[in-house]
Amino acid sequence: MMKKIIIFLSIIVLMYLIVNNEYNITEDSIRFRVVANSNSIEDIAMKEKVVTELSSILFTKTNSSDETEKNIYDNLKKIEDKINNLFESNNYDKSFNISYGLNKIPQKYYKGKKYEEGLYKSLVIEIGEGKGNNYFCILYPSLCLLDYENKDENSKYNIRIIEVIKKIF
Repeated sequence: MMKKIIIFLSIIVLMYLIVNNEYNITEDSIRFRVVANSNSIEDIAMKEKVVTELSSILFTKTNSSDETEKNIYDNLKKIEDKINNLFESNNYDKSFNISYGLNKIPQKYYKGKKYEEGLYKSLVIEIGEGKGNNYFCILYPSLCLLDYENKDENSKYNIRIIEVIKKIF
């Protein structure tokens, strides 16, 4: 019984360390935000489609803020074209605005850490009236890429932890 308690406590400590993994978002970081037109199912679905469509362009491993910024500038026209094509192919009749530079970002919680509201270097895509929920991540350092690549792995890992705990008890 004591062995089971020690294993269980070890798993809890491990899970705590994984969940509270610290990400250092530095002064030269670049944020990414896609704001939905509204919180309707259609508008939220389109916001998610925009993120997915742009992930191959934006969620890349870069070694510096300058490299990330160059990638954004080099691909602004491609980003605009991809969104236009996506809206057209989905018969989605909203407009959108792309803004890269210092943008007002509201207070955010990312990976359990609070980031204050302020003007930050960011790529912001506002769809329609921009009154819906938003997608938020960090392009530099490449945390968007890590989140995107680990989305399925985290789910599998969490399920595996639950299976281990069930076997112990």
